[in-house]
Amino acid sequence: VQLVESGGDSVQVGGSLKLSCKVTGLSLNDYCWGWLRQTPGQGREGIAGIGSVGNTLYSNSVKGRFTISKDNATNTLYLQMESLKPEDSAVYYCAVRLEGGFCTYLGFNQWGQGTQVTVAS
Repeated sequence: VQLVESGGDSVQVGGSLKLSCKVTGLSLNDYCWGWLRQTPGQGREGIAGIGSVGNTLYSNSVKGRFTISKDNATNTLYLQMESLKPEDSAVYYCAVRLEGGFCTYLGFNQWGQGTQVTVAS
């Protein structure tokens, strides 16, 4: 599977940004897909997940501000980010969990190269 993120940028506090992830090798109709982020010196943090039927789940840190979605026709995963804060600055990765089970924002085992998001105050 190949996951290629895009859309990262520098934005002002309170701004919005939409990340994209083009997936090849697997179908978004299958498996649990999501987004992780990582800041320097920290491990990867799962923040959003979407299941094969479109069910979504979010970490408390982004709930109400971020929206995960997918376009099965183009096999593209999205993350719409609103009301951005400085603490949202990180490298963002799209990811997949190949094992079955309930889809959450945790337990991903493959991810892309990431895209940088910087929120300036």
